[in-house]
Amino acid sequence: MSGAHRVVIVGAGPAGIRAAETLVAAGLRPVVIDENARWGGQIYRQPPADAGFKRSAATLYGFEAKKAQAVHGAMAKLLPKIDYRPDTLAWACEQNRLDTLHAGREASVPFTHLIIASGATDRIMPLPGWTLAGVFTLGGAQVALKAQGCAIGSRVVFAGTGPLLYLVAYQYAKAGARVAAVLDTSPFSRQAAAAPRLLNQPATFAKGLYYVAWLQAHGVRIERGVTLDNIDGDDAVRGVRWRTHRGAPRTLDCDAVGMGFGLRPETQLADLAGCRFRFDALNRCWLPERDAAGRSSERNVYLAGDGAGIAGADAAELAGRRAALALIEDIGMMAHERAQPDAAKLERELERIAVFRAGIEHAFAPPANAAQDWPDDMIVCRCEELSAGTMRACIRSGLATEVNRLKALTRIGMGRCQGRMCGESAIALLAAETGKPLAEVGRLRSQAPIKPIPITPMLYDDGVQVQPEEAHDE
Repeated sequence: MSGAHRVVIVGAGPAGIRAAETLVAAGLRPVVIDENARWGGQIYRQPPADAGFKRSAATLYGFEAKKAQAVHGAMAKLLPKIDYRPDTLAWACEQNRLDTLHAGREASVPFTHLIIASGATDRIMPLPGWTLAGVFTLGGAQVALKAQGCAIGSRVVFAGTGPLLYLVAYQYAKAGARVAAVLDTSPFSRQAAAAPRLLNQPATFAKGLYYVAWLQAHGVRIERGVTLDNIDGDDAVRGVRWRTHRGAPRTLDCDAVGMGFGLRPETQLADLAGCRFRFDALNRCWLPERDAAGRSSERNVYLAGDGAGIAGADAAELAGRRAALALIEDIGMMAHERAQPDAAKLERELERIAVFRAGIEHAFAPPANAAQDWPDDMIVCRCEELSAGTMRACIRSGLATEVNRLKALTRIGMGRCQGRMCGESAIALLAAETGKPLAEVGRLRSQAPIKPIPITPMLYDDGVQVQPEEAHDE
């Protein structure tokens, strides 16, 4: 290929790996930047190479073991043909350039074309006690099990809603951990009503039913339609207080809580790349715009996987391939037809999965209007130690009717997480106080660095540009 094309992929999960595979088949040699030490993303996360323990793929990934092995194997074959950069954080994006950090050193990576496959993170809704030691996101609990081979506690409650709630509880119980209960805020009637759309992917639907049935058969308590009131404890978790769907108060002793309310896309890099956003009612958040092929509003920037809208690992693989095909077409290269998937077929499969995804979002919608009941002394932004009361006072003073104004006045979203944990909570509280829909209180704008970085590389390094490997003229 011509050295004039410098293609960079951010993310080595299912979307990024399949995008790289498609580009390599066309004769390109992309740079693949990934924050993790090993490829696979969150869903197919691999234990550290030096973990000191080995667990089979079946143990780690269950029903998805073959898919995980296929993705891992595809990336392993690609390594000689790509410029792979693990343990590398892409923390900023400017005009045709990524700022990255690896081993404490900053490097600028230029590109002509960029595929962002940044994945997703847990959606968190705060409640009193959520900052106690022993409270983890569902994703964090899953990382502990997969990467460290340990449980987050000796008696764990999993709370929130979404398919991941049941999957992680199943993985913990299957591994021998003691799961005290699964507390789902979504009512059973809502889940049953979504069944027709969920049957659009019968195999996936059947796996979800299996996880629930297995948990119940092994004595794990499952409660649906609950209201989470409080996580009890002084310095660490001692229990959970909640109400049944009929309003009856309940308490449950535990020493750890895994909590999450579905997933939300990691969109900060797309924001810094200049992509235009729109409010998506299904995902209940702002998403970067993209066409069916994955092209964003910004020329030569493509979006794939959960970072552009939650759709799951299967859809991420399809979207990664489709975005790569769009890139190949845009640079005027001819794809080797025998080696490449059919673009129209990929789009049809993505449309089919979208129907299923709409069913999931309906079945496991986070509690509505929860922000109006948050106590004033509850911490909403743990980085800046901002309480709901402090934010309410600012909003009620009339000084903040838009989320970025609220950010400027209170520092919500300015801490280490850069709004990934508290951003949606700030928007929800602002909407509750002003009576406006979520779409009308604004979008929390991203700023570099999108994740914490040390300042020393900026002070003492040269900020040298690191070109993609030169061995790509063929």
